Amino acid sequence: MEEKVIGYRREFHLYAESGWKEFRTTSRIIEILEGLGLEVKYGKEVIHIPMVMGRDAEQEISNHIERGIRQGGNSKFIEKMEGYTGAVGILKTGRPGPVIAIRFDIDANDVIERKDLEHRPTKEGFASVNEGMMHACGHDGHTAMGLGLAELLIKEKKNLTGTIKLIFQPAEEGVRGARAMVGKGLLEDVDYFLAGHLGFNLQTGFIAPKTTGFLSTTKMDAYFYGKGSHASNAPEEGKNSLLAAATAVLNIHAISPHSKGITRVNVGVMQGGIGRNVIPPAATLKIETRGETPELNDYMYDKVAGILNCAAKMYGNNVSMKKEGEALAADCDEELVDIVKEVALENKERITGVINEKYLGGSEDATFMMKSVQERGGLATYIFFGAETKAAHHNEGFDFDEAVLMKGICLYKDVILKIAGR
Repeated sequence: MEEKVIGYRREFHLYAESGWKEFRTTSRIIEILEGLGLEVKYGKEVIHIPMVMGRDAEQEISNHIERGIRQGGNSKFIEKMEGYTGAVGILKTGRPGPVIAIRFDIDANDVIERKDLEHRPTKEGFASVNEGMMHACGHDGHTAMGLGLAELLIKEKKNLTGTIKLIFQPAEEGVRGARAMVGKGLLEDVDYFLAGHLGFNLQTGFIAPKTTGFLSTTKMDAYFYGKGSHASNAPEEGKNSLLAAATAVLNIHAISPHSKGITRVNVGVMQGGIGRNVIPPAATLKIETRGETPELNDYMYDKVAGILNCAAKMYGNNVSMKKEGEALAADCDEELVDIVKEVALENKERITGVINEKYLGGSEDATFMMKSVQERGGLATYIFFGAETKAAHHNEGFDFDEAVLMKGICLYKDVILKIAGR
């Protein structure tokens, strides 16, 4: 199976698709899951449309659909998605028991991949063919793990009780996809929830059954609208949007941290202006805030909103804000952490060692799924799977030790057997 799973990973790496554009990826997931005999829901069946954030305009989505089909995606499945990606494979054992869900993110990053032969994907022929899209975070590996796990669970079906849901989530980057899947009710009957990530400076063979340091976050775009005019003949008639945006950027990065916990803010993109002799009539900022708690994130968000409004007013602009992504702070449940740790310690052939917990210091929208399960009395945890990498996550030279794939698959399988075995 290891050769097959590595093949899946490299296929998804070759045809990398970023958030809400994973049409070929989703169609392949459906093909493989249905081929194994699982019930599969996908597209609008698993996405609550009013909760979708950060998705391209319909015309751009149409272009990505065409590309996905051109690159070998199954047109029958892609048509049935109705413009929305993501899939859920459901294994019903026919015996009463718990409902277990495992989340696998499927999207790539907006990164231009290295093209030199020192980079293994380039050297071995599986570097991304889609310019500006690259699996630079390991989600290709997560997707491959999910498909390998599906095959093992089919083989173990006679030894299982209850129901297992394998959730293949779009648009994790920018924390845009999980909330829309939760809104569709996919987690309402789940008793145990697992998710995880490979890499992050953890040596291959080690796992951390508990993750801490999930930061609540909001991603937003701000649009300044001013008035263009001739920069020399009539500069006084203009209302400079680029200056408004620049003023906002400088002040946003001067927001005071909070004494009650970790806070973060970043303006990642500033765009504006149309010509050197034109007063800029419009500008855009792409911003994120983070906080150790929802309250701390709200503090940062409110400060940012106030600065945007004041900067716009200074330069006679109007400004509008649009949320493009969200994630929550979350805690793992010790009871489920202990089960994962026990299974890992029993599997000495594949698991070299166990780190009690791993600090993330970032954001993950799997937290929406964790919270949804926990609010109904279920248990959730987020696992880190050690995998040595060739470069940092989100770097153009990212690659990882593929030995992690079978280690992760087998750990998930054994945890499921521990919880729901006959």
